[in-house]
Amino acid sequence: MKERIISGVVLAALIVGAGLAGGYVLAAAMLITSLIGFYELMRACGVLEKDETVNAITGLVGIMIVVYYAGLMVLAHRHAHEPEILMHSGDFFTVVMVVTTFLTTIALYVLTYPRYHARQLMYSLFGFLYVPFLLSFVYRARLLPFGLYVYALIFVCSSICDTCALAAGMLFGKHKMAPVLSPKKTVEGAVGGILGAAATAFLLALIVGRLERHVDLRLEFTVLGACGALLGIIGDLAASAIKRENNIKDYGNLIPGHGGIMDRFDSIIFTAPVVYLLGVLLLGLAT
Repeated sequence: MKERIISGVVLAALIVGAGLAGGYVLAAAMLITSLIGFYELMRACGVLEKDETVNAITGLVGIMIVVYYAGLMVLAHRHAHEPEILMHSGDFFTVVMVVTTFLTTIALYVLTYPRYHARQLMYSLFGFLYVPFLLSFVYRARLLPFGLYVYALIFVCSSICDTCALAAGMLFGKHKMAPVLSPKKTVEGAVGGILGAAATAFLLALIVGRLERHVDLRLEFTVLGACGALLGIIGDLAASAIKRENNIKDYGNLIPGHGGIMDRFDSIIFTAPVVYLLGVLLLGLAT
C-alpha cells in the first residue's frame, strides 16, 4: 500500500507539472506515455515476437506515433496564437495520420506476405487508435482556450469518479454493473462516481470563474465532468476485458503498485477525447 501511495503521488506530480508546463514538455510526456502504452497493449495481445523483439508492422506503427506527435507539436508552435486555425489544422492532420498509418501498414503487410499474420496487422492498427490516438486528445485539450482547466478536468473526471464510485459502491452497491468483467463494480457505484465527478467539475468551474473574469462555465464543466466520468468507466471496463481475454493481471509493472501505463490510464484514454470534443462544442471554441 505504501508503495502504491508513493508512486501515485509521484505520478500525480508529473501530471500536474506536465500540464502546467504545457508545450513541448507535455507533448513529449504524452508521446512517451503513448509509446509505452501501445507496446504494453501489443505485448498483452500477443502481437510481439516471443523473444520480445518488435515485428516490422508494430515498429512501423511506433514510428507513425512519433511522427503524429511531432506533427502536433509543429502545428501547436506555428499556430500558438490562432486557436481556431490550430484546431482545424490539428483535425486535418489527425485524419491524414490515421489514413496514412492504415495504408502504409496494409502495404507492408501485403508486400511482405506471408511473413506476418492478419492478426498482427489488425491489433497494431487497433492499438494505434486505442492508445496514442485517443491519448493525443490530452495534449490537444491543453491547447484549447482555457486549456489548462480543460486538461485538469480530464484527470479530475477519472480520479474523482474512481474514488466516489468506490465509496458509493461500498455504501449502496447492490446491482452488479459488469459481473463477469468486474464483479465489484455496481450500478450504484457508477452513479456515485459520475455525480462526484460532475460536482467536482462544478467546483472547478467556480475556481475558473474566480481566476478568469466574466467567465461562467458551471453548466459546461458539469456536463463535461459527468460525460467524461461515464466514458471513463467504459474505458476501465474495456481495458479489463482485454486483460481478461488474454489472461493477464496487469499490462506491466512500470508504476509500482499500479501496474503499467495501460492500467493507470485506461479511463483517461476514453475520457480525454470526450472532454475535448464536448469542450469544443460547449465552450464555444469551434468556428
